[in-house]
Amino acid sequence: MKLPHSDDSQVADTNRGFGFIEWALATGMALIWGSSFLLIEIIIREAPSTFVPLGRSVFGALALLFMPKAREPIAREHHARLWVLGFIWMALPFFLFPLAERTVATSIAGMMNGALPVVVAIVTALWLKTMPSLQRSLAVCIGFVGIVLIAVPSINEGSSADVMGILYLVGALLCYAVGINIARPLQTIYAPETLMFRVVAISVIWSAPLGLAALPRVTFTWQMLSATIALGALGTGAAFFLFGTLLARTGTVRAMIPTYFTPVVSIFLGVLFNDEKIIGLSIVGMIIVLLGAWLTSRPEPTASTTR
Repeated sequence: MKLPHSDDSQVADTNRGFGFIEWALATGMALIWGSSFLLIEIIIREAPSTFVPLGRSVFGALALLFMPKAREPIAREHHARLWVLGFIWMALPFFLFPLAERTVATSIAGMMNGALPVVVAIVTALWLKTMPSLQRSLAVCIGFVGIVLIAVPSINEGSSADVMGILYLVGALLCYAVGINIARPLQTIYAPETLMFRVVAISVIWSAPLGLAALPRVTFTWQMLSATIALGALGTGAAFFLFGTLLARTGTVRAMIPTYFTPVVSIFLGVLFNDEKIIGLSIVGMIIVLLGAWLTSRPEPTASTTR
């Protein structure tokens, strides 16, 4: 099966404007991913960090299995790439995030995750051996500034983070950025649910040894089980299906737009469940985030800037 020319596919992606469908996909992902840090925190109260990747991957694969195109075949020559994606894109970051949240406050983890567009832009530039346009670079930087302004006020004075926890978060972001670039050629061939189901199913296999070993130390409460099911079915199955669809429609950098809004979702969840207050600096940050997202959603001025 012949792969489309990568340059041509990239030009088509960056010249596609954001319409109703693209914004709907981005909104769904932001809502789901914005709540994932709270769900992880609930799970690790009753379970070891090594249980999270297995539980998340199992329920994510089950959710994707019900989508009609999930069971369509994938060519044998792409199987090796799927095994790499299952580890780099899913199993490893699924392990690193809960491991980090053992010592890093949830609000700090959310702020770090907001840096994903910056990490993806850098990794993609290195991967493609080209630099993003000035417009795209400026949009990413503006969005990141807004994320910092949102997240900083939400960090309580009692929050703490150690060096290893921060390094775990950085490692998870790098895994996502590398995985996105490894997956891009397959996105031009297969439906999002076909690719994502295989990758998440392989993540189950990668996660099984540590996850099964952790089972005797898991306290199965209804709250923990509900959080695990939600994190898997929604945070992994549904969200990665939406992400795969958005990635195929808009390209690598602009598919990161939902991460601009995840800190916004996290703050509102804090207000709803933890009586946290939103101060003026967070509101300013939200406005800046919206500006960065709008600039990122715009197509490149000319095709030559994507070369």
